[in-house]
Amino acid sequence: MSADLPIPEPKKLHFIEEIVEADRASGKHGGRVLTRFPPEPNGYLHIGHAKSICLNFGLAKAYGGGTNLRFDDTNPVKEDVEYVDSIREDVQWLGFQWKGEHYASDYFPFLCDYAEYLIQQGKAYVCDLSEAEIREYRGNFHTPGRPSPYRDRSPEENLDLFRRMKAGEFSDGSRVLRAKIDMQSGNMNLRDPLMYRIRRAHHHRTGDTWCIYPMYDYAHGVSDAIETITHSICTLEFEDHRPLYEWFLEQDAEGKFFQRPLPRQIEFARLNLTYTVMSKRRLLQLVQEGIVRGWDDPRMPTICGLRRRGYTPEAVRAFAERVGVAKRDMVADVGLLEFCIREDQEKRAPRRMAVLRPLKVVITNMTDAEAFEVEVANHPDDPAMGTRRLPFTRELFIDQDDFREEAPKKWFRLAPGAEVRLRGAALVTCREVLKDAAGNVVELRCEWDAASKGGNAPDGRKVKGTLHWVSAPHAVKAEVRLYEPLFTQEDPMDVPEGQDWKALLNPASLEVLTDARLEPSLRDARPGERFQFERTGYFAVDPDGRPGAPVFNRTVGLKDSWSKIEAKG
Repeated sequence: MSADLPIPEPKKLHFIEEIVEADRASGKHGGRVLTRFPPEPNGYLHIGHAKSICLNFGLAKAYGGGTNLRFDDTNPVKEDVEYVDSIREDVQWLGFQWKGEHYASDYFPFLCDYAEYLIQQGKAYVCDLSEAEIREYRGNFHTPGRPSPYRDRSPEENLDLFRRMKAGEFSDGSRVLRAKIDMQSGNMNLRDPLMYRIRRAHHHRTGDTWCIYPMYDYAHGVSDAIETITHSICTLEFEDHRPLYEWFLEQDAEGKFFQRPLPRQIEFARLNLTYTVMSKRRLLQLVQEGIVRGWDDPRMPTICGLRRRGYTPEAVRAFAERVGVAKRDMVADVGLLEFCIREDQEKRAPRRMAVLRPLKVVITNMTDAEAFEVEVANHPDDPAMGTRRLPFTRELFIDQDDFREEAPKKWFRLAPGAEVRLRGAALVTCREVLKDAAGNVVELRCEWDAASKGGNAPDGRKVKGTLHWVSAPHAVKAEVRLYEPLFTQEDPMDVPEGQDWKALLNPASLEVLTDARLEPSLRDARPGERFQFERTGYFAVDPDGRPGAPVFNRTVGLKDSWSKIEAKG
């Protein structure tokens, strides 16, 4: 390496990488790294889950390990195979492949066997208290818990009752199995937590085989241990659950059930995003109440919503990397997510011309016979993307925002008497403005400099303004959907007591333009294709369209320098 070149600094490890490095150095787990991503199949994944996916899969890959995809399907009431399929698709779309696909329901027999072992060891008991009574007996942060009157049942009685629960002898909610830990603990999770409840519900995988289902806190750690997970990475809300995670596994003191060393739970800060809600319950409410068009509505923070909006897996992974891994909860600015997709698409998206709010332009000193084709690059910085040819005719469309009848200072677009460059084609000057009965501008009469083909003046005069355009006779009519944040406030959850959080919904989160005009090459654009509409933003083809009548979603706009100038006055 040349002495003149700086030596790059080694990448700084985040705290989870430091833990993994230390474990590998000590020989723990034989240097093996196996993580897991354990979603509940009761909803669609969102951008917060994307961060967790990138962390779990990326960490394992960095150390030559693997990641299991494990569905935590312990609550049949809320689960559906639709969610399972969507989760698989989202993980693969992000660019990851799991080592093994597992389900908590795979381990139902094992979980029952281990529960019976804990009962026999005097570490679990069947409790007849109602849900409300259990809550009352548990106390709170200021009041110690009281032991259940059923806490001292013998192991033999508890084992008999648990087996009868499993056999379906008792009604739903009449009995539960609880771990026998410490009703005086300052950690509420250790005050004899529930392990099993009776729930007669059809399970999407096991059918009606079971009428008792394990609780998450019990099933989660045991499932990790069964799969010999090395590092169980969770978000911070599970920090207070870690002692319970460890307690369940450590009761296997003789190592009859689990391989040593046991998995280690590590918590990191979950991702929150400005102008966004991440609660599955609230996202479901948005869908069920028809506030959005579905889980894949491009305004939703779901991975499928981002995909439909035009985000790429590379951009989402870059966002997760830039956000980083922290120990304290944080809120990422949605602007960072937008920056990542702009950065990605700036390099890769082919350019096209599209007029979203068309204003007709007629070149009065040009005949139909003088129409010609212009050749323009598909990407200004990537010759490998090639070029395309566009028709230039005497009747054109430009965007309404590119004309002002009374132009302010530093206005370099079209105005009466002003000359502009039509991108790659010619120079034109506005000579006349036509209006309708209501006074709205409906047509501009312009003259062109026939010697300026290609867009440059033959006499070398400087023309600062350059506009995009499309030929009116050849334009493709399309629907374009413009998206803004779904909420008007950075933190939609920060609402006064008693106020409905939905009062902060942004009524302008979606604007549908039904009369946009696009260049001919976009006529048969396929769903999922992405383009930069010159001077406007990045757009993706929506599956709602059809050949000849495409629909486009705006992924993100370009930085608008004029709006900043105008805002300053």
